[in-house]
Parts: sequence; structure tokens; C-alpha cells
Amino acid sequence: MVTHAYHQVAAWHIDPVEKKPLFHFLPGSQTLSIATRGCNLRCLNCQNADLSQVAPSGFRPEQTMTPAQIVEMAQKIGCSSISYTYTEPTVYYELMLDTARLARKAGLKNIMVSSGYINPQPLKELIPYLDAANIDLKSFVADTYEKLCSARLQPVLKTLQLLLKEKVWLEITNLIIPGWTDDLDAIKKMCAWLADNGFSHTPLHFSRFFPTHQLLGVPPTAVKAVEEAAQTAKDANIHYVYTGNLPIHHREITLCHHCGEPLINRMGNRLITCRLTTNICPDCQQFIPGVFN
Repeated sequence: MVTHAYHQVAAWHIDPVEKKPLFHFLPGSQTLSIATRGCNLRCLNCQNADLSQVAPSGFRPEQTMTPAQIVEMAQKIGCSSISYTYTEPTVYYELMLDTARLARKAGLKNIMVSSGYINPQPLKELIPYLDAANIDLKSFVADTYEKLCSARLQPVLKTLQLLLKEKVWLEITNLIIPGWTDDLDAIKKMCAWLADNGFSHTPLHFSRFFPTHQLLGVPPTAVKAVEEAAQTAKDANIHYVYTGNLPIHHREITLCHHCGEPLINRMGNRLITCRLTTNICPDCQQFIPGVFN
């Protein structure tokens, strides 16, 4: 088997790490985001379908980038990390792995933004070079996973458990789609599973849906539905719950789960203030999960 994605970088951009979204990983830092074309899912709601739902072919020579060139670009720009994102990085796994190895030697962090639909063995091979991940947990209903994404739920849950076990910094995103993933009972079951399986300190992001791709007829998610999902997670003992894709003036504040004092203040994906330079709350001295140094 020969990969057609290797070297074929179809998109790159400098992003705040909060955009991944990662709220407890090097707050305020910049990350070099890269992607090739292609995906192993067929999500009806894909927001990058022009990249993900096409084959990684037809590139001109000047559009190719080697792992060494990617790492060099990140260093020149002054990024703290490289993010494998936008499309599904398991499709360009070989490029991600080789780049991550070089990035680690160069002192850069590696971030994977993924659906988590990957076999355990290749994930284990990648993990030694992986510093953080945001995994889309698209639904907690197996039938919905198949209809919405042409994928299965259980492999994603295994990915979450393996990343947690291997101590890769992990954050989880759940997109609330009206009529598809907005059922509060299913959200309660998802949050209960997360709490029961050691993810209480794992930041959980509920994101608002906007019509796109093959779901253009579905209305945007009501802000209230996102807020209700977030409250459901808090009630299930998930300590760090965030809401995304809300109005531009919306603030996301990280509160200490022990004393309740504000630690990080954001407006959208932009960092406003951060009181953490270590994992210790300056007010109550409790441990705050994340990577802040």
C-alpha cells in the first residue's frame, strides 16, 4: 500500500491553540496547523468537505512539503506546536508520524485533532510523540454514528481510553446538531460514561452547529441547547465544561474546580488573561489539570 497523502499539504495556517479547541494546553500559544486532503469518515455535517471529501491527488510540485520543511516553518514562525487538523490526520498518518518525530527533536509539541477512528496499534506507535489531542465524540448513540458519519462509536471510545491511559493531554468535543445529537438523555449517558471512566478532569467542549455540507436544511443549534448540554455535563461531575461557536462576545472562563475562582479568561478563541503558570491554583493551591508551563 502506498500513501498518496504524504507531502501533499493542502492547507496550513497559524492558529491560536484555543481554536483546536484546547483550553488547558499552553494557553495563548500559537500552533502551525496542517492538513492534506481526504478523510476516513463521511460526516454529513463536515465543515471542511472541500478538503476532506476529495482524494489527495492532483497537486502541483510546489504544493508539497516534507516533514523537515513543516518543522522548519513552525520554528521560523515561532509556533510552540504543530497541529494535525482540519481534515482527518489518520489519513495522512505517515506524514503526521514522521513530522511529529522531527518536531519532538526540535522541541516542538505535537497536537492531533481527530475523530479518533483509528486502530490501537498505530495509535500506540504515535503516542510517544503526541503531546495533546482533541477528539470529536460525535454522538453517544451507535446508530447515529453510522448514519451521520459512516463510522462506529466503540473504536472512538477505545481511542479515548488509550489516550487517557497513556497520559496524552486530552480534550473532547461534542457537536450539538438539532435532530441528530441534541437528545439530552443521550448526552446524559455520554457524560455519565465519561465520569465513570476517569474523564471527570478532561475538558469537554460542546459546540454549536451551523448548516453545512449535506445538512444545509438543518437550523443552527439554539444557544439554550448548548447551555443545557453543558449543565448536564456539570451535573454529571465533569469539572471543566466549555461551549463553542457562540456569539463573538461570548466569554469562556476556566474556574478552579475546587475553589471556583477564575483562572483563565477568553473571548471566543482569543486569550484575555491567564493566571496559571503552573498546575497549581494561585488561590487554593489545588492541582489544575492541563499543560500550563
